[in-house]
Amino acid sequence: MTESSREQWLPWLMLGVLALIWGSSFILIKLGLKVYGPGEVGALRIVAAGIFLAPLSIPKLLKLKPKQWGILFLIGLVGSFIPAFLFALAQTRIPSGIAGVLNATTPIFTLIIGAIFFATVITRRAAIGIFIGFVGVTVLIMSGEGENIWEKFSPYALFVVLATVCYGINVNVIKAYVSNISPITITGVSLLLVLPIAAVYLFGFTEFTYKLQNVEGAGMSLLFVALLGVMGTALALIMFNRLVQIKTPVFAASVTYLIPIVALIWGLWFDEKILWGHVVGMVGILMGVYIANRRKG
Repeated sequence: MTESSREQWLPWLMLGVLALIWGSSFILIKLGLKVYGPGEVGALRIVAAGIFLAPLSIPKLLKLKPKQWGILFLIGLVGSFIPAFLFALAQTRIPSGIAGVLNATTPIFTLIIGAIFFATVITRRAAIGIFIGFVGVTVLIMSGEGENIWEKFSPYALFVVLATVCYGINVNVIKAYVSNISPITITGVSLLLVLPIAAVYLFGFTEFTYKLQNVEGAGMSLLFVALLGVMGTALALIMFNRLVQIKTPVFAASVTYLIPIVALIWGLWFDEKILWGHVVGMVGILMGVYIANRRKG
């Protein structure tokens, strides 16, 4: 196999593996929430990921400049810490499959954030795609069960949308400021810098320790969230950050084309209820993302 052919198929392979890992993360969050609260799941996810990578990230932290620490701390916040809490909070009220579908708005917010803060040009085609995507989001959010529009509205879905805004900021910051730093350093150090905040919250302000010792099933839920942290946060972020570097932020964010498929399959496996409005909204979101990122020709 030639070097050029390897460079062509490797990004797509990475995209598929990321979709499988991150598409499964929503059901792992749901399994963790069976025992732990959303704050505990979010903090535990960061603690597990940060500790797992600590042996690699501590030596790398000492080699970086203080200015780089600030950028990596921001990446840790918007790329890992804040979304971990937002997704867990959202999934206390919405199905994991729907959270996976809404996560597909990441490329749209990548474009918007890039245009506002990083001089990215939004073409007419991209603007149309963004509009269609937002129509899909609106349909999905308004497709809950109920007799009137207010009962159908799912406000907790907005937490997922906010998380994807964070992801949009994250991929643009990585590409603009730390593209010369290795993916392992970006991921490990960014998680290491937010690890103390997550640990203080988890052990000082939640009932995590009590539940682990006294609640039935706490050990298994801990295992699911730890797996989520190690695979879905630590290892997957290394791969994602590498993908941002070797391709483009929008290509890397386009992993969310495939994530909804994996997330919905898991949701249906666990008997989550998917309504027709959810399907229509998902189609709108994915169509919008496709149009926004489609090149001419």
